[in-house]
Order: sequence, then C-alpha cells, then structure tokens
Amino acid sequence: MKRIYTKTGDKGMTAIHGGVRVSKTDIRIEANGTLDELNVAVGALRTSLEAGHSWQNFLRNIQLNLMTVMSLVATRSEMRKSNPNSLADDIVSQTEKLIDKLTSECSPSDSFILPGGTPLASLIHQARVLARRAERRLWKLNEQDEVPENILCYLNRLSDLFFIMARYELQHSGCQEEIWREFGYKRKLK
Repeated sequence: MKRIYTKTGDKGMTAIHGGVRVSKTDIRIEANGTLDELNVAVGALRTSLEAGHSWQNFLRNIQLNLMTVMSLVATRSEMRKSNPNSLADDIVSQTEKLIDKLTSECSPSDSFILPGGTPLASLIHQARVLARRAERRLWKLNEQDEVPENILCYLNRLSDLFFIMARYELQHSGCQEEIWREFGYKRKLK
C-alpha cells in the first residue's frame, strides 16, 4: 500500500466484507467501531503489564479473537460462509473456565464495586465497559441481520472476565475494593 488514504470514504460511505458499501452511520460500522475500541483497550492492558505476566497470552488471544469477530461482523449473514475467518467452537466455554479460575482466587462479592483502585484495575474496567457497549451494539445489529450466537455470548463473557480481572487485580495488589452498596437481590428481607 503506497498510501493510507483512499478518499473512498469522503462521502460518508465505507466498504464491508464482500465489497458492499454502507453508510458510516450503519449499525454494523458502529458495532465494529466499538469492537475496535475494545481491542485498543485490551492492547493498552497488555502494554501496561510487565513482559511475561501471566495475562499476556490470553489478552493477546482476546485481541486476535476480536479481529476475527470484527471480520465476521463486517460480513452480512447471507455472505458469512464466504468469510474464511472463524472462532473456536469452545471460545465461550474457554472464557468461562478462565472466569471460574480467577473467581476461585477472589473473595465472594455481594456489592456493587466502584471502578478504580489501581491504574491496572482502571484499565480493566475500561475494557469491561467497552465490552458491554460492543455487546449492546451487536444486539442492535442482530435486530437487523443475524449475528452468530457465539459472538453475542463471547462479548457477554468478556465483560464478565474483565470484571473479575479487576477484582483479582485489586485483591492481589493489596488494594481495598471500594463498595458502593450491597446487591439488592442479596439483601435479606426483614
């Protein structure tokens, strides 16, 4: 590529997989933009960790998975079979295993927690809220064009993973979690 700019988007249109052009305000483009933001946040997380940190590898895999998700989201459902990219069949269960492992190494939570505590926990919470926003955009897209179920479930699990990672970071760095209030559904009725 000799130059980065093509000028083909100057009128508010962009291409998706298969060469179809859509408006830059299309929900598919909005969903992919949010997935891209999430990928950048995960990259920032990786950059903030020391080389060799135990989370480096699975965060890199999340980034690779997000690139695949973006490719699939950029493909209309009727053309998806022509897209050579795919996610592992067990992507959701593997993410759940990681969540379970980290959860087992944290104290139980019965309260809403204020995001923050350490710079790393703050970055993890940023990834969490971006995963939630990406999930909402994908559900909006799903109303117009079917999004594969494993993508919808994976984004939901990623936000859960980032939540428990932030709790893990705080508890293992010696930083106290700041509690907002107890979960209402866990309060005993008097």
